[in-house]
Amino acid sequence: MIKKPNFIIAGFPKCGTTSLFAYLETHPEIFIPQRKEMNFFSYPIIKNLTGGEGDKVIVGTQVSTWEQYMSYYRSVRNEKAIGDASPSYINFPACFSYIKEKLDNPKIIILLRDPIKRSYSNYLHLYRVGREKLDFNSALLEEENRIEKKYSPMWYYKRHSTYYDKVIEAQKAFRDVLLLTQEEMNKNPGGFLKQVFEFLEVDSSFVPPNLDVMYNKGGVYKKNRITNLFLKQSKTKHFLSQNVSLIKKLKPLKDKILSSFEVAPPPLDKQSEDFLIKHFKEDVKKLHKLGVNTSNWNQNYFIE
Repeated sequence: MIKKPNFIIAGFPKCGTTSLFAYLETHPEIFIPQRKEMNFFSYPIIKNLTGGEGDKVIVGTQVSTWEQYMSYYRSVRNEKAIGDASPSYINFPACFSYIKEKLDNPKIIILLRDPIKRSYSNYLHLYRVGREKLDFNSALLEEENRIEKKYSPMWYYKRHSTYYDKVIEAQKAFRDVLLLTQEEMNKNPGGFLKQVFEFLEVDSSFVPPNLDVMYNKGGVYKKNRITNLFLKQSKTKHFLSQNVSLIKKLKPLKDKILSSFEVAPPPLDKQSEDFLIKHFKEDVKKLHKLGVNTSNWNQNYFIE
């Protein structure tokens, strides 16, 4: 009998879930599939959100059936913690009951990040792969129109950087929820992971061998045939990146090649920053009262 996941890394996109995934998969008592972002439980929602450039390509690669989902857990042996790293779940509380029904109330790890940095990182990702054509400020103003046109959630720079209500819904729905921030992971990865391991009830003294590696550092690159080959999205490329371990082994070479074409990203303009401080201010204050460590976030959220 195939064992089902008993924990989920549920949030938020561009909040360091790739790094956490990379650390957890080295723990001998943790099983987590090579494939990240299966998005099975949110698929019934996101399958209809394909209005933006490249959206249909991405949605077409998502895990859509229970049989396909469980096939990723055939290799589970005696691991204590069995995981699913799908950040999209946290943005759709409507899928929480489906998760509980299928997975028997799993533990939930929610990663947060300074919402301005998360939204801008999200923007830079789409800009980097050539999907986002607008400047950041224009993209922020266009967001509501894109939502109406059923763009995929990846385009929701503001909406998916607003956390409080979704966190509360998760705490209501699930018995065990751990709230941490990317800033905590970056500042003290060892201490951060000790908390995660204790939460998952695995050996908390384990130190991942890749603890000093930076994952998905982002960046923007000159546009040419080489960078286009590596960055332009396609259904085949996305499928391979999610399913073939060879792609992961070749990633250091890819990063080395791309680094020679790296350029400074467009700076976050003050107009956008001021707009987002005002937009996120109340949400951040409520998170702070909830106990989220906001000490390394933009402190202008707290200035009246």
